[in-house]
Amino acid sequence: MPVDIVLAPEWWHRNEGMVFDRDYFFHPLKRVESEQKMEKILYERWGNHGLGSKEPGPRPEVGAVHLAAGFVLSEMLGCEVDYHEAHPPQVVCAHRPELAIDLDEAFKSPAFKDVARLKDELKMKYNYITGDINWSGILNLALDVRGEPVFTDIMMTPEEAREYFRSISEVIERFVSFILPDTGSSSISVNRNVRHFTRPVFLHSECSHTMISTEDYETVLLDFDIAWSRKFRPFGIHYCGKDPDRHAASFAKIPHLDFLDVGWGGDVKKLREYLPNTFFNLRLSPVEIRTQAPEEIRNTIRRLVLDSGDPYLTGVCCINMDDTITDERIDAIFETVEEIRDEI
Repeated sequence: MPVDIVLAPEWWHRNEGMVFDRDYFFHPLKRVESEQKMEKILYERWGNHGLGSKEPGPRPEVGAVHLAAGFVLSEMLGCEVDYHEAHPPQVVCAHRPELAIDLDEAFKSPAFKDVARLKDELKMKYNYITGDINWSGILNLALDVRGEPVFTDIMMTPEEAREYFRSISEVIERFVSFILPDTGSSSISVNRNVRHFTRPVFLHSECSHTMISTEDYETVLLDFDIAWSRKFRPFGIHYCGKDPDRHAASFAKIPHLDFLDVGWGGDVKKLREYLPNTFFNLRLSPVEIRTQAPEEIRNTIRRLVLDSGDPYLTGVCCINMDDTITDERIDAIFETVEEIRDEI
């Protein structure tokens, strides 16, 4: 039963003085030093729970594997990205009027050239690279590039919308194919618990699917998940919204859904009924946990694990905890999972 956490940039900035400007993501020296520093800090605070490294060497991580930050492909597709010292990069919607994606232009963009340059420089210096870069998801990217009209596209011109999504999926596949062969992973930057799988999980971020109906999902997007589940194994879906169970019957149509990131508030029992063989990564709320007592956190984790039905197909995480979180509450997460492991 794996367990992991991700601390938000606000936590890192306030507690450790880290800065999340563009250099943090793209400057080779800062990229390596930042990941090395984060590993050491995690060990000093929670090394007794298996986090971090006592004496971390240089870490040529091509992407930010200790943050939840999906913005690179949006920038490649023409969105502006605002970088902040104490916050994650913020994507500015491009509001593109056309339902068209130029695959070649995306890979000629300054953003992709920066990724390629970073990758080449790290490989040249260290002879290898690790980690990956959050590649987001089809609808997530469509919203960044086109904006809210994409929902009208789905309703009024579903065939055109599907072709638009197909173009985005081709950008994603080409990008992952650029990173995966060198690093051996594609989705640690989406959820760190995938690193416990023996093979790299292809984890599709569906954060925005909480905004569409199950009918629309099945009409214009489900086919991509079905195809990817056959092409990339293990295949998973990252659903951080509060209603993943609403799509449970649709998810059951995916032939190889190996991993499901279960958003806080989802009906875990219902999901397990439809997905008896899927690994559930149970997400705790980074907002509610700020005010919960440790005992309340423990009870929540035990309830969710029980609802999942199979501890061997269950993991726990809490992502994007900000600078108001206390060490005591984080300790409660790890201690509870460790207790459950001992009881299995």
